[in-house]
Amino acid sequence: MSSVLLSTSYLPNITYLSQVLNHEVVVIEKHEHFVKQTYRNRCEILTSNGKLSLSIPLVKQADKELIAEKKISYAEDWQKQHWRAITSAYKNSPYFEFFEDEFKPFYENKFELLFDFNTQLLQTILHILRVKKQIEFTNHFDVNPSNCLDLRSLSDLNNSEKLNSKPYYQVFADKQGFTPNLSCLDALFNIGLVTKYL
Repeated sequence: MSSVLLSTSYLPNITYLSQVLNHEVVVIEKHEHFVKQTYRNRCEILTSNGKLSLSIPLVKQADKELIAEKKISYAEDWQKQHWRAITSAYKNSPYFEFFEDEFKPFYENKFELLFDFNTQLLQTILHILRVKKQIEFTNHFDVNPSNCLDLRSLSDLNNSEKLNSKPYYQVFADKQGFTPNLSCLDALFNIGLVTKYL
């Protein structure tokens, strides 16, 4: 069975999602140290003004913290800000009204841990796509795993492993041109069941 090892990701981008869909077993890294400025706690959407990065604020506890122990901060109302930005960007997209009720609870209910929040989001995305995947978690950190394809680097902002994505309909493409590798929300709201696209 083909397996892929990925870091956790907030509303993962198209490249990440394609790896999830194209492997039988998905293993999420639970024992790495949290790395700042990555897709672990941020995603990118397309607005009328261009690409917008949405970042989940986190509680600073120690210098080196395991990703599985990273707590979400609610000192500011980021949930309302993120949902407002998502709604504003996608309310006129063809599939927003079909899927908004699946995502809205993530911006109304509080999760203590980033890892749990991201995992539930990924499971929701797979549920929407009607895809059953075996999702597992690491039980220790392995620098060079031998039993799976290691793509933990896909959660780094500057990773170069991008899909050669073919353009699809985007609400603001007439203003912005096609913007590749955004959060999978972009494809879900604009083209629906993206499994055919990927």
